[in-house]
Amino acid sequence: QVQLVESGGGLVQAGGSLRLSCAASGRTFSNYALGWFRQAPGKEREFVAAISWSGNSYYPDSVKGRFTISRDNAKNTVYLEMNSLKPEDTAVYYCAADANSAAIRLGRPNYWGQGTQVTVSS
Repeated sequence: QVQLVESGGGLVQAGGSLRLSCAASGRTFSNYALGWFRQAPGKEREFVAAISWSGNSYYPDSVKGRFTISRDNAKNTVYLEMNSLKPEDTAVYYCAADANSAAIRLGRPNYWGQGTQVTVSS
């Protein structure tokens, strides 16, 4: 089992920045791919970013160039740095983990966090 706990959400003005953190516990963190998803009210959960165990990162076009995912294996933590935030980035952001990065990119990771709210005001 892998337990994931997100933090760092909050209220920010459009154009601002925010960094989310996700602390993991359980199995060997460095062996897992990690990712972030988001879900806005009335919308389906959306893939935001993924990082493989080797450090390769993946983003959809909607956030590419604005969001950066990184990991610190020594701290068992994955981060999502979000810049140039827009009101449409408002959502609950979820951390995810899986042994396979493809599972994350396909939206089917084995492990999920409980989510953290990000609200971007215009």
